[in-house]
Amino acid sequence: MTLQRGLPLLWQQYTALFWKNFLLSWRSKRAMFLQLFASFFFILLIFCIQEAMEKSFVSSTAHKTVTDPTALTSPPIPRCEDNGNDTRRVRDIVDAIRANNPGRPIPEDKVRSFAVPDDVDAWLMANPLRTPGALHFKERNPTVISYGIQTNSTPEIRRGRFEDPTFKFQIPLQVAAEREIARSLIGDPKFNWVFGFKEFPHPTIEAFVALDAIGPTFFLAIAMFGFVLQISSLITEKELKLRQVTYYNLVVTVFDTAYWWSWLTWEGILTTLSALLIVLFGMMFQFDFFLKNSFPVVFQLFMLFQINMVEKKNDIHAISKASSATTVGFLEFLVGFITQLGGSTGFPYSKDYSLMTRVLWSLFPPNTFSQGLKLLSDATSTPQDPGISWSKRAECAPNDDPDCFLQNDIYLWLLGTFFLWFVLALYFDNIVPNASRVRKSAFYFLKPGYWTGKGGNRVEVQIRGLAKTYPGTTKFGCCKCKKTAPYLALKGLWMNIAKDQLFCLLGPNGAGKTTTINCLTGINPVTGGDALIYGNPVRSSVGMSNIRKMIGVCPQFDILWDALSGEEHLRLFASIKGLPPASINPMVEKSLAEVKLTEAGKIRAGSYSGGMKRRLSVAVSHIGDPKLVFLDEPVCMDPITRRHVWDIIQETKEGRAIILTTHSMEEAGILSDRIGILAKGRLRCIGTSIRLKSRFGTGFVTNISFAESNNQENNNNDHNDEPVKKFFKDMSHLNVKLVEENKAFMTFVIPHEKENLLAKFFDELQDKETEIGISDIQLGLATLEEVFLNIARKAELESAAVDGTTSTLELTSGSSVEIPVGARFVGIPGTETAENPRRIMVEVYWQQDESGSLCILGHSPEMSVPENVPAAYLVAPGHGGGVSLLGRRGRRQQVQGTVIDPEFVRFSTTSRRISRSGSFASRRFS
Repeated sequence: MTLQRGLPLLWQQYTALFWKNFLLSWRSKRAMFLQLFASFFFILLIFCIQEAMEKSFVSSTAHKTVTDPTALTSPPIPRCEDNGNDTRRVRDIVDAIRANNPGRPIPEDKVRSFAVPDDVDAWLMANPLRTPGALHFKERNPTVISYGIQTNSTPEIRRGRFEDPTFKFQIPLQVAAEREIARSLIGDPKFNWVFGFKEFPHPTIEAFVALDAIGPTFFLAIAMFGFVLQISSLITEKELKLRQVTYYNLVVTVFDTAYWWSWLTWEGILTTLSALLIVLFGMMFQFDFFLKNSFPVVFQLFMLFQINMVEKKNDIHAISKASSATTVGFLEFLVGFITQLGGSTGFPYSKDYSLMTRVLWSLFPPNTFSQGLKLLSDATSTPQDPGISWSKRAECAPNDDPDCFLQNDIYLWLLGTFFLWFVLALYFDNIVPNASRVRKSAFYFLKPGYWTGKGGNRVEVQIRGLAKTYPGTTKFGCCKCKKTAPYLALKGLWMNIAKDQLFCLLGPNGAGKTTTINCLTGINPVTGGDALIYGNPVRSSVGMSNIRKMIGVCPQFDILWDALSGEEHLRLFASIKGLPPASINPMVEKSLAEVKLTEAGKIRAGSYSGGMKRRLSVAVSHIGDPKLVFLDEPVCMDPITRRHVWDIIQETKEGRAIILTTHSMEEAGILSDRIGILAKGRLRCIGTSIRLKSRFGTGFVTNISFAESNNQENNNNDHNDEPVKKFFKDMSHLNVKLVEENKAFMTFVIPHEKENLLAKFFDELQDKETEIGISDIQLGLATLEEVFLNIARKAELESAAVDGTTSTLELTSGSSVEIPVGARFVGIPGTETAENPRRIMVEVYWQQDESGSLCILGHSPEMSVPENVPAAYLVAPGHGGGVSLLGRRGRRQQVQGTVIDPEFVRFSTTSRRISRSGSFASRRFS
């Protein structure tokens, strides 16, 4: 199939990724709604605050236009305190003041008199806030009475309002005192005394405008709300390796361009809609800020700031993790809020500050945004201000300096910082290690190969000394420093993979299988050696660019978008891969049918079971007819579907190479043409299944079935097995021991070194099969699983010799022995007797635990150490190392033990079936 190339491929990748972004946003309706309509709720909150403040000013004439003030006459006096004992005339005046108080006569017990002013001061100090003030009289002569008013100037707050003591107490008391003194002096208690006062006419005072006071902070929050949502989603996609799954199938240079422009276009649309809605909502609530300033002037400010924050988000995406994304976004807002307070004073956009200060300050987008808001707010601060029109965006206000910072300058700065952050986002995305620790050099853009993308000739796949080392880490804690050593995941891997061949890579967990695939696909950088895939080196960015054109990958863990359906996944990757548009739909239908997902094709992948997701990943890996397919543990499903997927893999093997990793020995045996077994980062063996069984198995497995007896007595005793055991031990010098026995059959294992005796042995066995009661004989090689365990056990034994790792073996005597991991034959220290002068030994049976590590399954019955074992093995710890024997009381005694080389053990080796029987001894005493 001919794939798209050049600009058509770039356009097809861009449209596919853009459509993916649209679908993900559309299916996350809540997040999308919040991003677009959060501005409505923020502006509504500003409106509510404004309305609440205006309601609180309703009773105050200061916030009204007053042309003809109403006069206030004879205001009442508030309550005073206690009674007095002054002169008769003063007492009469006070009584008249109490009685003639408008609206509410003052009780006699609420008035008190004092002899001298000092007594008044002393009482007021002793009784704070008990009285609003005092009235001092001095009768100079029968026609002259002087008075003075002492007022408590501390204002009281009642129902959220301050009460002015001048109008509350001083003026009413002054009016009452003058009235009653005049009446007393003229002797007419009914003398008409009317006094009034009123405020001067005045216009409405604009004391508080909510938009001016809190608008900039709210607008910053509105513009950065979507920023926090977008940064979290983008970094989550990065950390879940959703970007990596597309990266497997794409050319580096084209992919970067298509990926970033698809994100930029989609987010540009969202920010444009968001800015448009902000302005419309502001106009809907009738704020002068939005009504008087020209629509494009306000819209462009919000749009340019938000698109700047999109690029800031991409920079944070390159250097941050999803766990810290929200924190980083909040810190951006917090810093913007603090700098906004500084910018409200004019800093640094005045002639008092240098150009360099202004440049550095303007590199942070919230700073220029805040200055833009300030200019627009100042242009509408009074009812007479007309705002800023589009034609006057490059003009200073009438009273500003000629060198003022213009609204047009704000736009130019935001546009410039947008391109600055965009270039930095691309640069950081390439040089900062990603989730798989892959990075380019700091000067990658200066290399011609990055731009040309030319590679070498395409030949077979060759792996030459491939090595991968994960660096150690250093963690600093309280008063301590913890270091971890570098980890060698691959230690010089050499092998070839031919065309039309399925190569199966086996190994326990942590052996290096997935690391090998990640190195060959460019996910992990190679530490040493190299690999050539059709002539392209994996250590070259140009070579890897060409490699990705011809490979397909089914990763170890499903990396899918939960919001996309299976059909949409296949269509997306087909477009990214460069399939002609006309062939995409037929390919999608065919792929879904091959993996039996036709009925579930339109269902979102988040609703798939684990097996369905694996089938979808297998289908994705075969898109575009790749020349090399990597399948990392692809089959985790029910037996019927598993067999169906096996058929698909077998059918697609022609014309390409396939590298498969698996933990299923059955799968490896059925599918593979060649098998390699990795252990501890090294390739331990490679070959066909039969060759590995012959070379690394324990020997030929012989199963003997017995004929059914017609004699009831014989049936009660089952079969007589002693002749069979004696025959296998004595005939043809095989000296083979029984390894497993039950009512139906017996199992023997014949070592490979006795293969030349098999023909004569089976001729003799056939002659005596009736005599010893044999009905059937089956001869076969050891299982692939046994080969795998033998290789893994040897690797663990090598590692244990270096690292000193041991396991505890429970003996039938009740004691425990520490033995190196993987040791097969172990001599037990302190067991020398007259019958066994060379001490006794046991064979240890191993299996893999859930984490893939070797663990002890059991051991054989105790036996004597063979005579042919050199004495050095029984004395020196060099081969087996030291072991420790634990007594019955748990006291540890350091003794010298031995690990015996299997080459010196001249009897039949064990099979996995022995492990099952031997495991009972271990379980009984563990």
